[in-house]
Amino acid sequence: MTVRAVVKGVGHYLPERIVPNSEFEKTLDTTDEWIRSRSGIERRRFAAEGQTTSDLGYEAARAALENAGMQADDIDGIVVATSTPDLTFPSVATMLQSKLGMTRGFGFDVQAVCAGFVYALTTANALILSGQCKTVLVVGAETFSRIMDWEDRATCVLFGDGAGALVLQAEVGNGNSDDRGILSADLNSDGRFKDMLFVDGGVSTNGQSGKLRMQGNALFRQAVEKLTATAHASLNKIGLTDDAVDWIVPHQANIRIIKGTAKKMGVPMDRVIVTVQDHGNTSAASIPLALSVGVEEGRIKTRDLLVTEAIGGGLAWGSVVIRW
Repeated sequence: MTVRAVVKGVGHYLPERIVPNSEFEKTLDTTDEWIRSRSGIERRRFAAEGQTTSDLGYEAARAALENAGMQADDIDGIVVATSTPDLTFPSVATMLQSKLGMTRGFGFDVQAVCAGFVYALTTANALILSGQCKTVLVVGAETFSRIMDWEDRATCVLFGDGAGALVLQAEVGNGNSDDRGILSADLNSDGRFKDMLFVDGGVSTNGQSGKLRMQGNALFRQAVEKLTATAHASLNKIGLTDDAVDWIVPHQANIRIIKGTAKKMGVPMDRVIVTVQDHGNTSAASIPLALSVGVEEGRIKTRDLLVTEAIGGGLAWGSVVIRW
């Protein structure tokens, strides 16, 4: 008997405020064409004043539960991926637990920046395979607009706010790559690259949240190589090659990274889910957002083989192979 963590529901949420590239032309030495050509981003969403990461996560979680035909108390655990929590503590996951009216189980957060959702999925999968949980809600939610330096045109135009969620549930499979659910995963990190992407503040550093700093060109060179390698590592674990992939659902950071990784994997862009143009880089929220949009638009279908991959500050990177 092989237990698999199977996706039962998916959902996403974007704040109401839409910020087109043209809005930055008023305050920065930049243009809509410059932003589009370097990132593929056309617009992003910013959370309203007083709207928190747990608020966004709640909306996405509620949508995923509805899609799964489940109630909050059907969930055994909540794993939230975020780098922008409401508070230093308690966790966003426990706040979601309360907002959902969930009176059982547990919740905790995972922090791996843009790779956070891949880490959270892998953690949720382990909880299910170990027998600790039958059903897990996995959420990626971010309010990166709170940590932007609005005078840094290289970074502030790239990021947005949003949330996405999946419901995973244990099912018995045959133990091969035809099973539905999470089939394999690969996680990596290398702290030597810390200065490529970081926030210059923190509780034990200066007691302030700080602002995001990034070495864009250096990070780009690392990203394509590492994302391709981790995707291949996950596929190799289950004896599959790039030809078996129906969809790449990548971290939505930059269209050049997405295209570069797809090219190295030999996967055409018409088999890549791309949503970065509509919401920018939403960090840990971007993969579940893209999954939800892909399902909503009828592209991702039951039994499709998906590869998700992401890289973020740390550096931390990884991938997950899922049969939908």
